[in-house]
Amino acid sequence: MDFVHVPVLLDECIEGLNIKSGGIYIDGTIGGAGHSIEIAKLMGPHGILVGIDQDINAINAARERLKNYGDSVKLVNDNFKNMKSIVHSLGIDKVDGILLDLGVSSHQLDEGERGFSYMKDATLDMRMDRKNPITAETIVNEWSEEEIHNIIKQYGEERWAKRIAEFIIRERQMQRITSTQQLVDIIKSAIPAPARREGPHPAKRTFQALRIAVNDELGILEKTIKDGVGLLKPEGRLCIITFHSLEDRIVKTMFNKLEKPCTCPPRIPQCICGQVPLIKIISRKPITASSKELEENPRARSAKLRVAERLVLK
Repeated sequence: MDFVHVPVLLDECIEGLNIKSGGIYIDGTIGGAGHSIEIAKLMGPHGILVGIDQDINAINAARERLKNYGDSVKLVNDNFKNMKSIVHSLGIDKVDGILLDLGVSSHQLDEGERGFSYMKDATLDMRMDRKNPITAETIVNEWSEEEIHNIIKQYGEERWAKRIAEFIIRERQMQRITSTQQLVDIIKSAIPAPARREGPHPAKRTFQALRIAVNDELGILEKTIKDGVGLLKPEGRLCIITFHSLEDRIVKTMFNKLEKPCTCPPRIPQCICGQVPLIKIISRKPITASSKELEENPRARSAKLRVAERLVLK
């Protein structure tokens, strides 16, 4: 299957990155290279684009789509949490812009065997990196009821987390849970009928929670933001697209801390802690998809873009 990924908030990301000719850019989640093609066009032949993705299928698709840009594009099959060591290994010290699109690509959702979607029956996998030893199947069959409950409650913000965890444990005592359809049926039986009839698909939050847990998505985000800001040249931009409130909250909190790092008590008239602001926030409120984009790509509905710029340190 072709690696299809419709880039979300494309125009807004390109504007946010403020791309200049000859600049150096990182696309930390290159996917199908939808954003990267536009970055490569604008940076020109003297620019450098470092494309990172932990999904080898994405890297292969990006290589094909960006082949006309030759040595200007460096593709690395790795996790964006390692971007600092990746760019340094390429002999790059600082960059002009970084883009992170934290969503699951359209391709991964559509590729049934990956187990990301509750709409298709498949093995319970959900790994972005196929070398990762932990799958969704591992979690639902081998982790404790308390651990499963906490994951679904915290990462899925699911009000029926306790019942879903109980029903998972009950089912796995009779047979191993190996498919997405099995899990969807368990979730549906755990959630009372009136609650199933309102809101999104009853399995949506649990599947989101398991995907986050399998790929440690939230655990690596804070470190990545700090590393990313550290890699930016003065006036370089960091653009991050999130798809659920937990990620967005982490990005918002980290941006605020990096913009106003002072830890002095408010009553002290002058800062004595020595913490200096590293960024200025470009988008106070998250940027969301236009009605035109939503019509063309309903998956953009929950996308939020936040943009920050590296300050010139005095």
